[in-house]
Amino acid sequence: MRSKKSTGRRARKKRVLKDARGYWGRKSKIYREAKQQLLQSRFYATRDRRARKRDYRALWITRITAAVHQHGLSYSHFIAALKRASVELNRKLLSEIAARDPAGFSEIVKAAQAA
Repeated sequence: MRSKKSTGRRARKKRVLKDARGYWGRKSKIYREAKQQLLQSRFYATRDRRARKRDYRALWITRITAAVHQHGLSYSHFIAALKRASVELNRKLLSEIAARDPAGFSEIVKAAQAA
């Protein structure tokens, strides 16, 4: 009689247990537990890739806010002034400039205030 599942099943179990290496306890040794944990881990990974983007944007905005307050402006007024001055720098670049080059950032603030 033909064996229908042995090779594929063994390969699937090996792949799941290989992916589950490093998990604690039964989750790294028992196929059923490892499979459930991998599902949950992949869900967390997908969710947190999106959350990371939000976290970084919040960090950039916080940096820009701190730098702009030194010039007597609020963040929202600064962003609106940048749009009026048609300065097309994204928040990531603005935060890097604010953190690493305060003199350059003050020039950007002056250009925004002039608009």
